[in-house]
Amino acid sequence: MPGSSHERSDAARNRQLLLDAAEQLVRQCGADGVTMDAVAKLAGVGKGTVFRRFGNRAGLMLALLDQSDQKLQWAYMFGPPPLGPGAAPVERLIAFGRARLALVEVEGDVRKNADIGGQYSGPPYNIAKTHVALLLRQAGAPGDISLTADTLLASLDAGLVLHQIRELRYTLDQVGDHWEHLVRQVTAPVGQ
Repeated sequence: MPGSSHERSDAARNRQLLLDAAEQLVRQCGADGVTMDAVAKLAGVGKGTVFRRFGNRAGLMLALLDQSDQKLQWAYMFGPPPLGPGAAPVERLIAFGRARLALVEVEGDVRKNADIGGQYSGPPYNIAKTHVALLLRQAGAPGDISLTADTLLASLDAGLVLHQIRELRYTLDQVGDHWEHLVRQVTAPVGQ
């Protein structure tokens, strides 16, 4: 996904090569172990290209997060069901949570290394919250939909999920099953 609609094809290709290399390194050694040198070497470009493209390490991490957010947004807006349109709202909510959990390996440490603040007021969070709130409304969830959407999204926070997996020794499947349980509870009709 190019950074702008006016990006040259070779620049877009280099950008994607660099992001793919950075993502691979995050998966292999965690975001803390990713250096601009290692990204350049793995992508087969000069180190200067990485700095010109992203400015610094935090800029590279922000670009990784942006790419991840864009891929997930495309999947739930246009992709196949159950994540995309065409499935029941509760099934879409469950698929959304499981898709977010699948990204935690890359996103958890990257968010810390991107040195971002205000993650709950930025566009990526607000887009995800709007999507979750829409599905909650469609499912007929009771109560304050905005607050429920925040609460559900909090359970998918990459830092929390990494703590649950690394420190508390839950599996990603257990966390995903708990997400499904939460979704089914908050969307159940009152009195059931």
